Order: sequence, then structure tokens, then C-alpha cells
Amino acid sequence: MEFTKADIEHISRALGAEARDMGDNYRLTVENPDAGRKISLEIYPDTRIGDKRGNLIIVYASSAFLQLQFCTGYVISKMLGEVTFVARHEGRVSGLIVEREAGCSLYANVDESVLSGDFTQLGPEVMLSSIALSLSEQLLSEGQERLDADSLLEDDDDE
Repeated sequence: MEFTKADIEHISRALGAEARDMGDNYRLTVENPDAGRKISLEIYPDTRIGDKRGNLIIVYASSAFLQLQFCTGYVISKMLGEVTFVARHEGRVSGLIVEREAGCSLYANVDESVLSGDFTQLGPEVMLSSIALSLSEQLLSEGQERLDADSLLEDDDDE
């Protein structure tokens, strides 16, 4: 996938943060003064990663530095106030979730089969990653690169 200016604007609106073009990347600063949290999100479209090129997503937080290499797509939910950046490789999925409230979570190397299975059959230690990344299942199963999760709810309302 290739991140476009339209993608960056869409992500920016979902997170309630202004995106700054830094030349080789885009930077968004997401703040939650009430909770005392602030994170920076950097999106490097089509950048060199080793001997290949791909999308690099970085989150800087006060006590963490998170990276998702070779991002293959993203899911936006304005209703939940989050963007899930997804990387897929050989049946495994990693997801970096960035929240409008300046929170973030990383789920790495999750087997794709747990995304579509019965959550109640999973142990609690596995269930959380399955639920958190479940929005990405449609993105992955349909081979999409971008998904607006809120539109899925609108489609359900139409039925």
C-alpha cells in the first residue's frame, strides 16, 4: 500500500491531531491533558527498511518506543477514536493501535486464525489480541489496504 495525503488527512481527523509534513514522514502529536498523556505518531511512507522498501509506523510515548515495519494497511474507527495499523506476513498479523486519547497498544505476530474464531474459546491471555485486531479481519480477508470501520456499522443500519 502507499500512504497518500488523503490517507494522512483521514488518520489525522480520526485522531483529532494535526499532521505535519516533515519531508520523509508525517508527524502527528496526540495529547490527552486530563490523563497527562502525549504520544507522537510518525508515518514513513515507502521508506527503506533494510534492503527493501515499505511503510514504517512509529509511536513515541513517555515510556515506550513502538515500531511497525512493512505496514500493509490500516483500519479507522472515528467512533472508537482509534486507528489500527496492520502488518501481515505469512499468516501472522501485527497491529499497532493509536487512540485519540493518546493511548497505544501493540499486538505482534498474532496468528490470523484467532481473528475469525470464537473469542469465547480462547484463553483470556489470547482473547484480548483477538478482539483488539478483529476490526482488521475484513481488511485482511478482502485484501483491502484501507477500511473505515464506522462504515460497516452504517451498512448494518441500512439492512
